[in-house]
Amino acid sequence: MKKYLLKLIDGETLSQEDTHQIMLNITKEQYNDQQIAALLMAIQTRGATVDEILGFRQGLLETGKYINFEDFNTLDIVGTGGDGKNTFNISTCSAFVIAGAGYKVTKHGNGGSSSVSGASNVLMGHGVKFTDDEDKLRKCLEEVGICYFHAPLFAYGMKFVGPTRKALAIPTCFNILGPLVNPCHPKNSLHGTANQSQLRLYTNIHQQIGDNYGVITSYDGYDEISLTSGFKICTNNFEKVITPVDLGLKYINQEEIYGGETAKEAMKIFDSVLEGTATEAQKSVIIANAACGISVMDKNLSINDSVNVARESLESGKALNVFKKFVEFNS
Repeated sequence: MKKYLLKLIDGETLSQEDTHQIMLNITKEQYNDQQIAALLMAIQTRGATVDEILGFRQGLLETGKYINFEDFNTLDIVGTGGDGKNTFNISTCSAFVIAGAGYKVTKHGNGGSSSVSGASNVLMGHGVKFTDDEDKLRKCLEEVGICYFHAPLFAYGMKFVGPTRKALAIPTCFNILGPLVNPCHPKNSLHGTANQSQLRLYTNIHQQIGDNYGVITSYDGYDEISLTSGFKICTNNFEKVITPVDLGLKYINQEEIYGGETAKEAMKIFDSVLEGTATEAQKSVIIANAACGISVMDKNLSINDSVNVARESLESGKALNVFKKFVEFNS
């Protein structure tokens, strides 16, 4: 570790090979917490590079569990977290709307970090039991249209940096890594980032990975489409700024998508959206995010066309039906 820290002190960046080896060494417990903390702080202070993230990613995937779904065309929709906005479970709810529209979703997630309720929290609140059994996950994807990967069951290497990250209590490069280590390596992804620099970093990373991607950030700091401002989206094919009005939707206020003070409050909002009793603002933000995911996956549809597809999935009850089947299958 000393040689890596000295490189960082001298203002150098680490190579992809460096961070790959560091990740392998971390999983072998070759470093103490102080060394890991020094590394994370040095990278965070300067800002992680594409090669540094790709090396860590490679190490995490190598030491984790892979799920072979290469015969499926699936989408993951997830944000980096760390935006501090404490919204309700927007990407998780959007995932069920996308599945309700007939697209296969392999959702990757964890408990809340920057909010009171992460994807795993809201699913556990409904009695969902997580699994790493490939046959069961495959059957769920085939029969329900969506399956869920609870990150700690797959990215084993994360547990070795967990105590240090918790003690630091600030975002580190490992917050950036979470969405990039989906265990089935889906062919499509919609990733939300909390700011413009993260959006550029993620876009460059996806270009290196070579998948079909969409990366978004809202201009007022949400790692998803918030409808509280315009947002930027970068894909394999284009880069553009879009406003809620462009989607046929209205601007909303930040408090309208607040997730509440407890996981139970966030879950109540999540349920109300799928059940059709949510506010117009809560419903609209889900339609916007689901539409963006659909348009990334389905090149025949524009984002505007996808708004109608997402709305029909939600308002017809198809999304709710998928969620009920998912809960039943995994309880």
